[in-house]
Amino acid sequence: MEIKEIKGNTFCIDTGMTYIPFYKINHEEIIMLDSGWAQGERKGIDELLLKNNFKVVAIICSHAHIDHVGNNAYLKEKYNCIIAMPSYEALICSSTVNLKLYYSSQTLSDVLEHFGDMVCETDIMILDNQDSVTVCGVKFKIIHTPGHSPAHICITTPDDVAYLGDSLISYEVMRGAKMPYAYILSVDLLSKLKLYDLKYSKYVVAHKGIFDDITGLIADNISFYKDRALRIYNVIDGTMTMEDILKAVIISFNINVKSKYRYTTIVRMLRSYVEYLNETGMVVLNMDNGFLKYSKAVILDK
Repeated sequence: MEIKEIKGNTFCIDTGMTYIPFYKINHEEIIMLDSGWAQGERKGIDELLLKNNFKVVAIICSHAHIDHVGNNAYLKEKYNCIIAMPSYEALICSSTVNLKLYYSSQTLSDVLEHFGDMVCETDIMILDNQDSVTVCGVKFKIIHTPGHSPAHICITTPDDVAYLGDSLISYEVMRGAKMPYAYILSVDLLSKLKLYDLKYSKYVVAHKGIFDDITGLIADNISFYKDRALRIYNVIDGTMTMEDILKAVIISFNINVKSKYRYTTIVRMLRSYVEYLNETGMVVLNMDNGFLKYSKAVILDK
């Protein structure tokens, strides 16, 4: 792991998998924007903080996914730091039972095993109508970009650097992603359009890049997600249950599924695309002999 300088007092930790920005209040105290993944990143983050004599005084979270909030509780216990998070996502993270609402297809035991590190106590709830949050005397601007998660936010530091979290993915990730995740794809696409209005000096994408301009990246992200939706549309043949579509997508996309955890993850990713196709009228959902089945919409020529 290494530290990259972005602008002014804004830096980021390059974990290899993600960029985790942080703002230096002084030579020792820092405010992290997300805390990273516990399983794959905690040890490296710990060593980097120790090496640089940094004390984490606060964490502002873009959204409640395991690779973004996985070290919240650990760092809070170690440094007694403040945690700020969108209110809805904070409630999700308040207990494993609440996490079960979000990961509803998995048992409570599985949720605890795979997502238990997400559980944390949030000190500052960021509401939907807030356009800024002040933490440890430092004011950060907030841009609400739901879709990738229920209440995803982008965070702007006083150095005119915008942390975009997972509202966009980099070209590197697009090259390797078979089916990138969105909680509600239709809402996520609207939030991506909203990013065209941003005018900042630097932009940080969690997975993974630093950009001076994101105009082209926004357009390419939108095209990429829509293309994936179209590819899923193309595998629908006749009337199919969600399970039938899943099987066809796994074959068409050449996705390896070797564990029940991987299976439930793919189901969660796929559902958003199928719902998007349904919402946009490309597929219809009907009852067929007691089963919910999807089929391509019949478009009549006028």
